[in-house]
Amino acid sequence: MSPTDDPRSFFTRPDGSYQFARWGRPIVPVVFGVEDQTLSIIKGAIEAVVTLARHRMAETDPELGANLMVFFLRDWGELLATPNLDRLVPGLEGLVARLGRENANQYRLFRFDGQGAIRAAFVFLRMDAHLSDLPAETLALAQAVQTILLWSDGAFAGTSPLALAGETVILRPEIADLIRAAYDPVLPAATQDPTHALRLAARMSLRGRQ
Repeated sequence: MSPTDDPRSFFTRPDGSYQFARWGRPIVPVVFGVEDQTLSIIKGAIEAVVTLARHRMAETDPELGANLMVFFLRDWGELLATPNLDRLVPGLEGLVARLGRENANQYRLFRFDGQGAIRAAFVFLRMDAHLSDLPAETLALAQAVQTILLWSDGAFAGTSPLALAGETVILRPEIADLIRAAYDPVLPAATQDPTHALRLAARMSLRGRQ
């Protein structure tokens, strides 16, 4: 379903509840487990999506230092050897065991402030055969998109947020419009009111007529 038709599906939980959240503070990314060339690609993708949203990046977060942490791994067990990660991710040992049982290749975890806005995100990528086959630019852009908002579990289950324009991977225009609408400063940074989706749709429709 296109977000232009009904943005609710992109923020509706499996139990039917609506939960929307965007970042409430500047984003400060840090990336672990990649070479410098790949690091620049990942940070470039994050910056591009943040700029699209008309949000902000910063050099440091006063509370956490970095608030968007991206980990590239060969095995989930590597997380258990990461110093102090268990302080940032409660129940880390159980999470690692579950991801191993499910043979997962990625996992995202969000933390929220008192108003419900995103204050931190952790992205864990186990580089299996599928992820390793993706170009770095594609993988970086996909992860940047999936951490700019708190999407529903099934938001991109049927259709990727990315598309090909010739030989270049780009963000699908309707997803780009949804991200821009979501960061309209008039709208709340977090809400569980499903009528919020109508306000998103109105802004996307207005943009489409411009």
